[in-house]
Amino acid sequence: MACIYDLVKHQETYRADVTQTVLELAQAMVDRNIGAVPVLRDGEMVGIFSERDLMTRVVVLDLDPRLLLVREVMTRDLIVAEDDESIEVAEAKMTQRGCRHLPVLHEGRLLGFLSLRDLMGVDLETKSQELAIMTHYVQWAPPEVEARLRDALH
Repeated sequence: MACIYDLVKHQETYRADVTQTVLELAQAMVDRNIGAVPVLRDGEMVGIFSERDLMTRVVVLDLDPRLLLVREVMTRDLIVAEDDESIEVAEAKMTQRGCRHLPVLHEGRLLGFLSLRDLMGVDLETKSQELAIMTHYVQWAPPEVEARLRDALH
């Protein structure tokens, strides 16, 4: 069974600092085409800032993103995964909490950031492999069966 470390081990994860303004971080998210970012204070993960946070805690409340710091509006109630957890466990955590991003930690330090898109890619690859195996199984016949079929058709 694969672990989530395999999905994030080569990942370059953009990280925000609690002192950044919401506008700075939103611009960085747009530039990188990402929907959520881990937020750190002195190297320690203390929150996540997502598009949902931007909409519900900034835009709808008509707050000024140029003056607002990320630490004031980030999500603090974190759900995280350890790098040795299985993909299935990570998927279950995300489903239970209804989140699309999951920080991956190793001994308390941020290692990577798993997205629902990452998990969908793994699922698609697994299903493609299963389909190829089943197709081969259905199409393969032992030589003696194949000979009998040829004889029966001629």
